[in-house]
Amino acid sequence: MKMKAARIHDYGDASVIRYDDVPRPQPASGEVLIRVAATSFNPTEAALRGGLLRAFFPLDLPYTLGWDVAGTVAEIGAGAEGFTVGDRVIGRLDSAGAAAEYVRAPVATLVAAPASIPLANAAALPVAGLTAWQAVFEHGKVAAGQRVLVNGAGGGVGGFVTQLAKYAGAEVIATAGARSAEAVLGQGADQVIDYTATPVVAALDGPVDTLLNLVPLSPPDAAVLAPLVRPAGRIVSIATPIEPPADAGVTAMHMVARNDVEHLAALVELIDAGVVAIDISESRPLADLGAIHRLSEAGRIRGKVIIVP
Repeated sequence: MKMKAARIHDYGDASVIRYDDVPRPQPASGEVLIRVAATSFNPTEAALRGGLLRAFFPLDLPYTLGWDVAGTVAEIGAGAEGFTVGDRVIGRLDSAGAAAEYVRAPVATLVAAPASIPLANAAALPVAGLTAWQAVFEHGKVAAGQRVLVNGAGGGVGGFVTQLAKYAGAEVIATAGARSAEAVLGQGADQVIDYTATPVVAALDGPVDTLLNLVPLSPPDAAVLAPLVRPAGRIVSIATPIEPPADAGVTAMHMVARNDVEHLAALVELIDAGVVAIDISESRPLADLGAIHRLSEAGRIRGKVIIVP
């Protein structure tokens, strides 16, 4: 039985994404087969497609895109326990493959999908949500009463970071462009700085306890942000590493999120409790994935885009 899948056969620009007819996979031991409701776009996939990450993540080509998955269990492999056919699930697939009509997935990477939102929308949660959770709680150690600067709050990760930092009880100062400002305020930011109109250093009325950086920065821009953190504060970056002055007394780290089903399940609970919302800016068919890659590379995506096969 055949299905459609969005695959790359070589590294290159968005034109290398092809929509192939491929055999429908069969679940191996410890796996289930998921009928995909949606995957979501993550900007790192564009870098992966372009070959910028091949030294760190070499690919076996052809490679089916899609790290996020939301869908319904269609088949169960030998020894796979915890789910039954028809269950709604989400997960981060480190072997990718969710940009397709069906994908096989280890049960150990899956959790029950949120019950309070459309299943396809939940595809926006795993990669971005896990990154945000670990940045805020594990590495940033954000707590009530702190002042937190979220640099790049208008992106897919930024929306979750803003909400989780506010949930932790922090005062949240966020940078975002004009098109994202209203959404970021709605996610709980106490102040939004339009970085296209006002330098961050000029808009801040004092130092912050934690800087959460979510965007690539030039060395000069990184150097400007580092002194904004008070002594004993923290800098966490998921993009460009930011090094504080040696005598600043600031802890700085560059993080890469890991797959963690306990964190993902905690995020699902917060969604169903109405504490965290998912900001879906667009829903597009699988055949538009190349166009989404181009829009991202042009800086024209806000929030999360889900891809529906």
